[in-house]
Amino acid sequence: MAQTETPGTEVAPRTRLRWWTELPLILLVYGCYTAGRLLARGDVSSAVDHGLAILRFEKALYLNAENPLNRLFTREPWLGVPADFWYASLHYVVTPAVLVWLFRARAEHYRAARTWLMTSTFFGLIGFTLLPTCPPRLLSAGHGFVDTMAHYSSYGWWGGEASAPRGMGGMTNQYAAMPSLHVGWALWCGIMLWRFGGTRLTKVCAVAYPLLTALVVMGTANHYFLDAVAGVAVMGVGLLLAPRVTRGADLLRARLVTAAAPAPADAGSPIVSDGCQTSAGERIPRQRESQRASAAEPDAVARDAGDGTPAPAR
Repeated sequence: MAQTETPGTEVAPRTRLRWWTELPLILLVYGCYTAGRLLARGDVSSAVDHGLAILRFEKALYLNAENPLNRLFTREPWLGVPADFWYASLHYVVTPAVLVWLFRARAEHYRAARTWLMTSTFFGLIGFTLLPTCPPRLLSAGHGFVDTMAHYSSYGWWGGEASAPRGMGGMTNQYAAMPSLHVGWALWCGIMLWRFGGTRLTKVCAVAYPLLTALVVMGTANHYFLDAVAGVAVMGVGLLLAPRVTRGADLLRARLVTAAAPAPADAGSPIVSDGCQTSAGERIPRQRESQRASAAEPDAVARDAGDGTPAPAR
């Protein structure tokens, strides 16, 4: 029995993804991420209150790992300086590199992975907007945290204000600590490397990269432990919603293609004249048959003349 699709649920056929369409999409999402961090500044006093509430909650659960890590990174430059470079740059390098690798080497998995990453990033922006949070490094000195990026600013391109280049610290939202997308993106990269990487080295990197990133964001006093947990949770929500986002995008594409498609031509449709059907290009019924019959008459005469019948005597 033939199956019919329910109207409105048709999905556009999968088309091969092209880099010149993917690159603007990635840049658009990153632009939204950057703009969201800039716009979601919120009230500084509320951000400080949120940061202190997280810190008190962690201490009540004996989860306060930020202080000992931060003291270690501050005391040992051979740990603190690489950690600052890690925090300031790797998420800008590793995440796009994994995307490009998936696009080129694992194209059949790229779209789902990209949609998961983008969906999670948008949920992270919602967190920045609804819950501006002061990172540990911006709390008063009495809480025992040191801003390692300011402490080691002479070693890198950043200044004393966040991880932005010197003189551009005012262009970043320093109160976007919850959730930690550094950790969320690192987790995404780790899962991609674990699932689709074929060597033992990629498996090691898949485990090491997110774990080290979590230690770095706490040791540099840029995030709390619960920020890292929230980054993992955001990636989980994005993973659950990514299939629905993909289906919605397919349906939208199908409707746009249908709306933009030209109407079918009428050249092949029959023409009705006085109750009789004629083919395309005919003015009256049976016009083509009569033309073919008239064209065939000289041939019939020629055959009759050459069939061996003697011509009448003159």
